Amino acid sequence: MMDHADLVEAGTEGSATVADGGLFGTPLFADPGTHDLSRVGVIDIGSNSVRMVVFDGAARSPAYFFNEKILCGLGAGLARTGRLSESGRVRALSALKRFAALAKGMGVTTLLAVATAAMREAEDGPAFRAEAERETGLTIHVVDGPEEARLSAQGVLLGWPGAEGMVCDIGGSSMELAELLGDGGVGRRATSDLGPLKLQGMTGGKKAIKAHIKTTIATLRDRFGDQSGRLFLVGGSWRAIARIDMERRGYPLKVLHEYRMTRSDIRATIAYIQKADLDALRGQTGTSADRMALVPLASLVLKELVRSFKPAEVAVSSYGIREGMLYEQMSDQQRQRDPLIEAAYQMELMSSRMPGFGRALYLFIEPLFGRVTPAKKRVMRAACLLHDVSWRAHPDYRAEVCFDNATRANLGGLKHSERVYLGLALLHRYKSSQKATGFDKLVSLLSEKDAKEAEILGRAMRFGAMLTLERPLDHGALKYYPKKQILELRLLSDTGRDLFGEVAESRFKALASALGANPVIKGVQTTRRAGQSG
Repeated sequence: MMDHADLVEAGTEGSATVADGGLFGTPLFADPGTHDLSRVGVIDIGSNSVRMVVFDGAARSPAYFFNEKILCGLGAGLARTGRLSESGRVRALSALKRFAALAKGMGVTTLLAVATAAMREAEDGPAFRAEAERETGLTIHVVDGPEEARLSAQGVLLGWPGAEGMVCDIGGSSMELAELLGDGGVGRRATSDLGPLKLQGMTGGKKAIKAHIKTTIATLRDRFGDQSGRLFLVGGSWRAIARIDMERRGYPLKVLHEYRMTRSDIRATIAYIQKADLDALRGQTGTSADRMALVPLASLVLKELVRSFKPAEVAVSSYGIREGMLYEQMSDQQRQRDPLIEAAYQMELMSSRMPGFGRALYLFIEPLFGRVTPAKKRVMRAACLLHDVSWRAHPDYRAEVCFDNATRANLGGLKHSERVYLGLALLHRYKSSQKATGFDKLVSLLSEKDAKEAEILGRAMRFGAMLTLERPLDHGALKYYPKKQILELRLLSDTGRDLFGEVAESRFKALASALGANPVIKGVQTTRRAGQSG
C-alpha cells in the first residue's frame, strides 16, 4: 500500500524525480503548459445537494477559490415516485442559474457540470436536464454509476497519489465502489442503490432496509473479493459520521480530510449515534438538519460495509467527484506531482518575503537530519518552503498563526500527525517554547520523539533564516556528529562571518542545545566554541 513516504525517494537531496514532482525544480503552477487550468469550475448535481467549486491555480493541491453547496433534495422520494422532487427541481434550477452567473462573473473559462444518480434514474431526468441547459447555458453531463465511481476514485488520487485500496462514495440515491490499484489506476467499479435518500423511500420499515443493505453489500463483496486494505470514504454522509466520531472521541483536530478510523471506532460511533439525541448531536457537530436526517441510515450502510469487507484502516477523503474532474484535466506528469510540495511552493511564491529561499534553507539544514525517513523529509521540505509565509502576522502572534495555518490549511497529501508536526516546527521557527500557546491537545497527537524532532527542525529554520542569502551554502555549512555530540558551523566567507552576529550566535547555541550537542564554530579567526572569545 503506497503512502506519503512513497512519494519521495530516499537518498541525496537535490535530484529531481518523477516521484517527488521535480522537487525544488519548476513547480506545476509555473508551467505555461498548465495555463488552461488556472481557474476550473465544477458543478456537481447530486441527489441531495447541488454544489459549485471553483479551483484557482494549477497547483497539484487544489485551492478552493469558491465553494458553495445547496441541499436541494432533488432525489427525495425518487424510490417511491420514480420522479425528481418537485421542490427539489425548483431549488436545483435556482442554484444552477446562480452558479452559472457567478462563474461568468469570475471569468471561469472551463466550467464542467456533472449530474449523478437522481437525474440518471428519474423518468423526468432528461426533461429537467434539457430545461436546466436551456435556462443556464450549461452543458450537463449525466454520468452512469461506474463512471461516477471512477471520477470519485480520481478525486481520492488527487490527494493520495499512488493510493491503493477501495473507494466508497455515498450520495443521496446511490453508493459507488471503486478499486485503487496503487499505480495511479482505477480497477473494478460498481454502483448500488444504498444512498440514504433512496433507502428512505423503501417500504417494510427498518428490518427490510437492513436486510436490503446486507444483501446488496454481500453481492458487492462477491464481486470485489478481498479488499482488506485501506477504505477511503467519500461523501457528505460519511463526513458527517466522521465528525460525530471526532466528537465522541474528543479528537482535537477538526480537519476531516485524512481523518483515520478503525473498525472498532466505527462500531462505537454507530452505537453512539443510535443512542444520541440527533438535534443535540447536530448542534455539537455543526451538521445541517437535512444531513443529520440521513446519518442513521448511512450509518447502517457503513456498519455492514466494514463488517463485510473488514478494512485494515478507514480514511476520510474530502476530495471526491469534483476533484476527480479536476484530476481528469491534468496530464500524467502533472498527476504524479506531490500535492503537499506543490501547495507549499505556491504559498511561498504568493506570501513569503523571499520566494525561492525555502529550497536553499532546506539544503542548509538537511545535514542535521541524515537519519530521517523519506516521509519525514518531505514534511521538512514543506516546512522550509512555508517558513516565512506568515510574516505579515503580528509578531506577538506569528508563531501561533504559523501553527494554525499548518494544522488547518487545505493541504492534500498530509496525515493529521504530519499536520501537527509541520505546525509545531513552524511554531518553533518563531518561538523558542510552545508553552502558553494552548496547543497541548493537538501536540498530543505526536510521540515525544516526533515533537522533539519538530522543535529541532523549527530551531534549525530559525537559525538558518539568519543567512537569508540566495546561496547560503556558499557562506556557511552545518555538520552534526551525533555520537560525539557536536554541532559544527563552518563559516566559509567574509559575508558569512559578517552575518554571524550576536543574535545568530544565540540561535545557533539554542539549536545545539535542542540537539543535546556542543556548539563549535570554525572560520571566525580561530576554531572556537560558540559563546567563547577568540
